[in-house]
Amino acid sequence: MNIDHDLKTDEAVDSPIKRPGRKGIYILPNLFTTAGLFAGFYAIVQATKGQFETAAIAVFIAMVMDGLDGRVARLTNTSSDFGVEYDSLVDMICFGLTPALVMYEWALMESGKLGWLAAFLYVAAAALRLARFNAQKVADKRFFQGLPSPAAAALLAALVWVMDTYGLQGKTMQVIGLVLTVSTAVAMVSNIRYRSFKDFDLKGKVPFVSLLALVLAFVLIAFDPPRVLFVIFFGYFLSGPVMRLLALRRQRRSKTEGV
Repeated sequence: MNIDHDLKTDEAVDSPIKRPGRKGIYILPNLFTTAGLFAGFYAIVQATKGQFETAAIAVFIAMVMDGLDGRVARLTNTSSDFGVEYDSLVDMICFGLTPALVMYEWALMESGKLGWLAAFLYVAAAALRLARFNAQKVADKRFFQGLPSPAAAALLAALVWVMDTYGLQGKTMQVIGLVLTVSTAVAMVSNIRYRSFKDFDLKGKVPFVSLLALVLAFVLIAFDPPRVLFVIFFGYFLSGPVMRLLALRRQRRSKTEGV
């Protein structure tokens, strides 16, 4: 009888086997991210069919899903590195590739080479904007550096939605689409600061007037979604340059007064 062999066998049975831990993927937040990806893909499909109103609505649905996935992850404590990377890739598709293709199908195609170059410029700018956002350390969370890609996508989608709803076509619309596509691309990679509204506390108490204004905003959006959404996001697009000009004006005034 081999006693040493029996002892080793017993030790092998009694001692727990150490196996590497399996890394899982949280379903709930990534489900919202996947829903946003589906909305972005669906928008491209509808744009190729000429259903531009449906395509624009799908872009806004992707925006809603993008806003929910991160909040759901934080509320349920299911944040992960995988979710962060997945969300960034989906953002590139939904807010970089999708609005460029929708705009190209709607107006830029008629502009020939200039049209697809403008669409590519938007895609490249969105990619650079997302890469910079992921790489940089934000000192002030109240502001974004450059126009956020979801806001840029929403502006282009709202423009397409308005023009398609009211049947506005022709050379003028092509020029407007081209100018706005290039302008949003430049704004995304610029150093212009935009309010992030991350300092807005939903859990805190707010004045009654603020609540009334929020209700009024929902009523206006429900009354005429394309026009109201276009006005909102076009105003946000202009807010960055306006705040920049006001800041420069204050600096010049302070220097003049100092002299």
